[in-house]
Amino acid sequence: MPKVHFLDVTNRDGVQTARTGLSKFGKTMVNFYLARLGVAQSEIGFPFLFHEVPYVRAQLALAEAGAFGELRLSGWCRGVPQDVERAAPLGLKHYNLSISTSDYMIQNKFRGRLDREAIIREMTAAVRAAKAAGALTIGVNAEDGSRTDDAFLLEFALAAKEAGADRVRYCDTIGGDTPDRIRERFAKLASAAAMPVETHCHNDLGLAVANSVSGALGDLDAGQDAWINTCVNGIGERSGNADLLSTILAFRHGFGLEAEIGDALDLSWARRFALWAAYAFGQPLPYNQVGAGRNAFAHESGIHADGALKDHGNYELYDEATLGPFPQDWHARSGRVVLTGEYGGKAGFRHVMDGLGAEVAAGDEEPAFRLVQLCNAMTGKPLTDDELRLIAAYPRELSLLFPGLTE
Repeated sequence: MPKVHFLDVTNRDGVQTARTGLSKFGKTMVNFYLARLGVAQSEIGFPFLFHEVPYVRAQLALAEAGAFGELRLSGWCRGVPQDVERAAPLGLKHYNLSISTSDYMIQNKFRGRLDREAIIREMTAAVRAAKAAGALTIGVNAEDGSRTDDAFLLEFALAAKEAGADRVRYCDTIGGDTPDRIRERFAKLASAAAMPVETHCHNDLGLAVANSVSGALGDLDAGQDAWINTCVNGIGERSGNADLLSTILAFRHGFGLEAEIGDALDLSWARRFALWAAYAFGQPLPYNQVGAGRNAFAHESGIHADGALKDHGNYELYDEATLGPFPQDWHARSGRVVLTGEYGGKAGFRHVMDGLGAEVAAGDEEPAFRLVQLCNAMTGKPLTDDELRLIAAYPRELSLLFPGLTE
């Protein structure tokens, strides 16, 4: 039976959002939380960019050490062989390769530089380069897929499959698709190409989650697995991407959705991830944010309050306890508190780590201490409990974020 899987793109599409940003250590924490949630794959960034190289090396070392469980790490490249060849020495085993496919972008973005034939030629060359570099899975992205006609989408998908791709990503790049349309298009394309079609939906009409669910159902209609792109808290370019938690909850609790999730999800980390992301990105959660907002389970009006007091199921679709606790971090304590960070010393470092029960292995105290200073300097914010615990557990792997630190 085909299943639904989640491929989160926070560390690629989310971090390139205008007026926001995330440090390389912050991107590492995104991978940490995705692993705890049980998401299948994280698109970790741009391995062909020079400033991503130390970060990618650190992620692969952390994965090798077991820090990310079963989470698969994938790199995003443009659908041209040169990007893949630059990324190949890092040893990533999963890729998504992206190129525009719509006539609109061919005319108004490429402006005569590429036509349909050239797009397929570049894309297939990139797929073959990734296969030659040892990639285990490859997704090929049809940017502006929602404005690409059916015939060329199928031609694109079949060419990608023949070259060695495992999935084709249908990108609703400008967020104009609608649920009925996208389900029909996914079912048609997934059936004709005999391969999964991956959702990548933007929220310009407020339909990113609905479109992601509907597109996935189209895959299942065609007998193919569904892969859904998400971002934590729905961040992303312009009005954002499909929200990770909302999409998961839709499949778990949406009426009439008969779909099996293929990822071993643990939503007890959901609130911690959402609140951490709001803190790290500097984007406070709206009060009505699904699952994690302050008002997601709040009741005031007389009828609602009376019903909720009798049985919360009267006015709540799911139990808030399943989303885990809100974080109660050391750095947020009131009154007298000793912190550790960029300008802290060994006494404060030991005090905080001991207080958190974060044991640093013998011989690793000095690199862990330096990492606390450097990561705090990188983020510009007090480090959270989960960040400090990750540093304590994996100081040598995290040191790869800072070339020269271990020399």
